[in-house]
Order: sequence, then structure tokens, then C-alpha cells
Amino acid sequence: MKRLTIIGLLLLNFGLLSAQKAPYNVVFDMTSDDTITHKMALRWISEVVDNNPDAVVEMVFFGKSLGMITKGKSMVAEQVTNFSKRKNVTFKVCAIAMKNNNVDKSQLVEGVEIIPDGIYEIVSKQHEGWGYIKVSH
Repeated sequence: MKRLTIIGLLLLNFGLLSAQKAPYNVVFDMTSDDTITHKMALRWISEVVDNNPDAVVEMVFFGKSLGMITKGKSMVAEQVTNFSKRKNVTFKVCAIAMKNNNVDKSQLVEGVEIIPDGIYEIVSKQHEGWGYIKVSH
């Protein structure tokens, strides 16, 4: 009996040690035109990816947030471009929001991808099990 207990404990311990760590995938929802919020969001992204190299981060822009990713308007354009060069960070802008805000793809900061629908993108990520962060302050 003692032998079976020891074997059982060893198997349980092995199972706990071999358990996979949950993936760290997070989608940030950016709708704000506030430059303080833009800087804060990039700081959050930095904190996530610098402390968790396996983390995957996506920021989705819609509403009035397009100033963060528009050439000549963005106060964080260089940071957005630099982050977008990482394989685990993406910036995606809603085509509907671009149309509503009269922004052409030539006006976007380098590294920003266009998607058909920002809300659908966020809902899809949540359906896939991604964490969701609404960026505001």
C-alpha cells in the first residue's frame, strides 16, 4: 500500500510539473484620441513583452484613436514602428474607422495593418481565448 501511495504521489507530481503554462495573448482595445492614453498603452505593451518574451500582443484601433497611428499627428509613431518590428506585437486599424475619420492607408505609421472591422477582430480574439484590455485612464 505504501508503495502504491509513493507511486501515486510521484505520478501526480510529474503531472503537475509537466502541465503547460497558459498562453499569454492579449488584445488591447484603443478608441481614445488622448495622447497620454497612447503613451500609457505603449508602456503597458512594453511591460508585457519585456517581462514575458512568449507573450503575444495586439492593439486594435478604431473610433477616434487614429491619431496615435497617423503620420504627422502621432506623438508615439517611432515607438509604434519599433514595436511592430517585433514578431509578437501587432497594431491593427479598422478600415471602417479609417473611412469615418478620412484617413488613407498612406497616412498610417509604418507597421500598422488594416483590418476590415476592429470590433470583429477583438471579438474574434476573445473567442480564441485572448485576454482583453480596454485602454483608458
